[in-house]
Amino acid sequence: MIAAAGHERAVPRGKALAALSLAALGVVFGDIGTSPLYALKECFTGTHGVPATPENVLGVLSLVFWSLNFLITFKYLYEMMRVDNRGEGGILALLALLRPNQVTTRGKWVLISAGIFGSALLYGDGIITPAISVLGAVEGLAVATPSLAPYVMWISIAIIVALFLVQKRGTAGIGAIFGSITTVWFGCIAVLGVRGILLEPSVLRAINPWYALSFFLGNGVEGFLILAAVVLVVTGGEALYADMGHFGRRPIRVAWLCIVLPALVLNYFGQGALLLTDASAAANPFYALVPRWALYPMTGIATAAAVTASQALISGAFSLTQQAVQLGYSPRVTIKHTSSSERGQIYIPEVNWLLMVACVALVLGFQNASNLASTYGVAVCGTMATTTVLFAAVAHERLGWPRWKVLLLGGMLLVVDLAFFGANLTKIPDGGWVPLTLAALIFALMTTWKRGRSIVTAVLREGSLPMDLFIKEMAKRPPTRVKGVAVFMTSDLSGAPPVLLHHLKHNKVLHEKVILMCVATQEIPQVAAEERIEFCELGSGIYTVVASYGFMESPNVPDILGHLEPYGIIARVNETSFYLGRETVIPTKASPARRAALAARGLWMAVWRKKIFMVMTNNARSATAFFGLPPNRVVELGAQVQI
Repeated sequence: MIAAAGHERAVPRGKALAALSLAALGVVFGDIGTSPLYALKECFTGTHGVPATPENVLGVLSLVFWSLNFLITFKYLYEMMRVDNRGEGGILALLALLRPNQVTTRGKWVLISAGIFGSALLYGDGIITPAISVLGAVEGLAVATPSLAPYVMWISIAIIVALFLVQKRGTAGIGAIFGSITTVWFGCIAVLGVRGILLEPSVLRAINPWYALSFFLGNGVEGFLILAAVVLVVTGGEALYADMGHFGRRPIRVAWLCIVLPALVLNYFGQGALLLTDASAAANPFYALVPRWALYPMTGIATAAAVTASQALISGAFSLTQQAVQLGYSPRVTIKHTSSSERGQIYIPEVNWLLMVACVALVLGFQNASNLASTYGVAVCGTMATTTVLFAAVAHERLGWPRWKVLLLGGMLLVVDLAFFGANLTKIPDGGWVPLTLAALIFALMTTWKRGRSIVTAVLREGSLPMDLFIKEMAKRPPTRVKGVAVFMTSDLSGAPPVLLHHLKHNKVLHEKVILMCVATQEIPQVAAEERIEFCELGSGIYTVVASYGFMESPNVPDILGHLEPYGIIARVNETSFYLGRETVIPTKASPARRAALAARGLWMAVWRKKIFMVMTNNARSATAFFGLPPNRVVELGAQVQI
């Protein structure tokens, strides 16, 4: 576990543990909890489904049981949760741990690229989950009343659109009932599972791993390809790790071991028992397990659970985007905090509307859960494999694990991850290309933005004046000073900010007190209040302030100004002038010699990527809004930057 002293979460007990475990049910387990709606059905009726013979049913159930226990219980709850970034988990938290130069240059580049691509795959999961979960739930209407089958798709679209429309109100209001909804859901599927098992108790033999091995031996290639459907039972496993910072290890482990895992196993085995008695139930074994009189209530409960699962993925996409912005892999976006007490509850309009359009397009394009299942799995398995690789690197480089231990454990986990990933590659022609294409696009945008900002920073630094020389010039030729405080925002304090030099060049005047402020993102989730500000007096009434934020925090410059009084700086926001630089990026084609020189410094980028970067720059959220500055106190000075 990687955590700074004083940042360790207190281990909850008693009522606190129960409350956190209940909350985790609604946020963490929604995705994996709704998998019984479609997972087993795809094993027998999907593209690579096998006949629902007794041998195949027991073999598939054995695979389901051991997949849940190996990938979720062992890999995520036991191994992955041993590594965190000050309590936070997930791909970007692991990636942040690898950002320091702890590995070779080439190795670092490969690992960071893998982490970025794995993060991009999570967006695909965030798009597919609402679509397939809601469709899978609403299809219960077609089972109860076949005449409603033509309307299932449109009802699903209406629910999805409504879900995205209420996002701007935040999850604080509905979040309180998420745990209750999923508790009812897990209770219902457990009862249904027991009902099915009582029909054919011999189904419990599938706990024996021999049935899984026998299934592989008896079905050959088809037995391997069934993993593309079995993986549906572990979708959402990444959420267990990514949401560790919200709830802590213990509540997630308690909720999984005491409620979620037993309910899932009971329901899958109940569906399997039904198939042992009636193979025709494979068309929809989940709803075939529901008594006729309970079909409508169960459809309603399933839909509520699907919405809960979708909400968790949507909120996860918001958090992922915020982290990407703070770590420098995304342009500034509109981040609205929807709760005054919970910093993690945010709303990003740009991401919300893009997700909604993509979800609706998926439903319209694939029309039912079975077709959508062909898109599911590739992104999940890719993310799982990426997490394993990053986990192994962090365990070796930061925890000091010996190489043999890393290779043994990491290799074992990776073999299983790659087996599932390999089986899911067969889905690419039928829809698996959707999350891969989306991830490739997001990966290209993220890396283009990161490289573009590095180039712009280098160009500006070349045209800047070293800070020590600037202070000397100020002492020799002091400009006219006026009363007041001016804040010049900059990303590099090694030299005088270009916006400051432009201001002096054109206005030939300077405020009595000048603050050069740099907002820095640290490789940790949150920065403690006492570590927020670094203050330095340079002389001639010029000061530098470094405001540090974690990658899960949003910067607030006015708030920083309010904490400068102990340093003798009284700066009222409505009386302070804020100076920002606005760069106009001009893509240029470098000569071969210039290209080679830039490539050696890691600052070369193809012209087409430069044009994409220019478009992203022009559409980024304004620095004024992003830093929370009052618009009527901001002065922007433009400059053209050739890259």
